[in-house]
Amino acid sequence: MAETATLELPTHKGRAGWEFTELGDFSLEVWEPAPAGGTDFTAAHLLEPPAGAIELVQVDGALGQSHDAPGGALVLPLSVARERHPELVEPHLGTIVSDIDAFTSSNSREWEGGAFVWVPKGVRVEAPILLTAVSSAAGTILHRRVLIVLEEGAQAEVWEQYVSGGDEPTVLNTVVELSIGQNANLRYVCGQELNERSWIFGAQRAEVARDGALDWVALGFGSGKGRMRMETLLAGPGADAKVTGAYAPHGRQHVDFDTTQEHGAPNTTSDLAFRGVLADRSSAVWRGMIKVDPAAQQTDAFQVCRNLLLSKKAHADAIPGLEILANDVRCTHAAAVAQIDREQLFYLRSRGLDKPSAQRLVIEGFMAELIERFEAGPMREALATALERRLNTLLD
Repeated sequence: MAETATLELPTHKGRAGWEFTELGDFSLEVWEPAPAGGTDFTAAHLLEPPAGAIELVQVDGALGQSHDAPGGALVLPLSVARERHPELVEPHLGTIVSDIDAFTSSNSREWEGGAFVWVPKGVRVEAPILLTAVSSAAGTILHRRVLIVLEEGAQAEVWEQYVSGGDEPTVLNTVVELSIGQNANLRYVCGQELNERSWIFGAQRAEVARDGALDWVALGFGSGKGRMRMETLLAGPGADAKVTGAYAPHGRQHVDFDTTQEHGAPNTTSDLAFRGVLADRSSAVWRGMIKVDPAAQQTDAFQVCRNLLLSKKAHADAIPGLEILANDVRCTHAAAVAQIDREQLFYLRSRGLDKPSAQRLVIEGFMAELIERFEAGPMREALATALERRLNTLLD
């Protein structure tokens, strides 16, 4: 950890993007590396996988078991993949997410285990692939690296979840690189439900080639504090990205999402929708940027973030942004922060519902619009179940 200690951490007021997340006396050097073995733990699922799902579990630094998926696809720890299949890993590893701060730099040097998903040209993997990371050992930091590569015409659905193995404080520092080839289709679902004594820092970035499609879902339920950076580059003509996010902090939790939709080629589309429900003294920030490069004519981009405050002491910041360098585009954004509508409550109570039931119905309706962005199937069911459990925690 000596090299890590020399890196400068982002400061609350001195680094763009970190204005809302105070690190305080946080220091990377005080956290020991997550142990590599000796932990036997069965993870509780944030996202309940359907029967037949392919699951790769990493507990602290211990490697998960490799899998051969149908059609020659690979699901295995990234460190193993780097040894067995360097020709598949090296062209992509470290090329999508740059080392821009102490967290990404530390991850580049110290990651262990992680996950690698590779789907060859024209192959469709029907069963969801579930990647689970369990942060368990007290006082440790897990540097996790994930690389997902879909070759031309490939299709896959990958779910990733970060959970705690107990109530001890830990740090999860994750980097995720997504490479979606020409005419490929990836659904990537990433959720975290770490305990509220833990930290999470993440840098996740996708590159989508010509006529490729990315359906990206993010859930932020756990941790005490942290920050997630999510970037999508639509690198080829006809590329499309749909990004959906939900967060629901309570107590004194703080969540921070920084999203970018970069249009780097003409005739590309993106659609981002985030929703948050905040209780008690919790806080959240979403900062979104639609960036349109000079050559990206005929761009169609949209982003919206809406927040529902269940307490007068909860606080949310929603900050949309546009950076448009082309002159033939359609880009729109919206943001809102509000308390529960009293007229809606009055209407429901006048129909015989008590106040808690009326409040819950309004909140469920607020979040249901996210669920409706997806067709019926295992992912929609898993997402609805995860949101219902989280709302139970907020409202109990």
